[in-house]
Amino acid sequence: MADRKGQDLSRRGFLASGIAGGVAALAAPALAQSTSAVNGAGTVELEGSIEHGVRRNISSFRTLDWQPYFSNTRNGAILVDIDSRALHYWSEDQSVYKLFPTSVPLTDDLTRRGRTEVIRKVDGPSWAPTPAMKERNPEWPDFIGPGPENPLGTHALYLSWTYYRIHGTHDTRKIGRRSSNGCIGLYNEHIAQLFELTKVGTQVLLI
Repeated sequence: MADRKGQDLSRRGFLASGIAGGVAALAAPALAQSTSAVNGAGTVELEGSIEHGVRRNISSFRTLDWQPYFSNTRNGAILVDIDSRALHYWSEDQSVYKLFPTSVPLTDDLTRRGRTEVIRKVDGPSWAPTPAMKERNPEWPDFIGPGPENPLGTHALYLSWTYYRIHGTHDTRKIGRRSSNGCIGLYNEHIAQLFELTKVGTQVLLI
């Protein structure tokens, strides 16, 4: 009983800290890589409060054609335009085109561009801190399961770049902002749509 109570207190402290949850409630922390150690074991970070980022939401809704960016649309193709804060999706047969607003990394240093692919899809993702994060913040919980408190929202697409994901968010204020430490965030209803459209092997390009 004492252990359970301690875990509950640690969880409440984590949620109230504002580091993992934005402001009052858990917002949408994103897992990302540090530029100092690409793919390093201890490089996952959490987003800070959006109050420290850009205070307005901007996304450029300009439709694009896939051909300047991909040689084909095999397995489907995702283009993330960091500057426009928008995600484009084309199905393999090009019959489906989607355009979604996103959150993007806070700074250029946190931004990774290039080609990758979806290697895993998770409906109801869980979250856990790395050992380095736990060392810095021992009061943080060891695990957050699926649900409204989860930093990754309702769905997550795991990319071949370690710690990089395209995922949902329970904090809608983050969309259209520079608010993440590397990952790309979507509204939960949009990531749910993208989740159904994509497959393991879907091409991803961040520009």
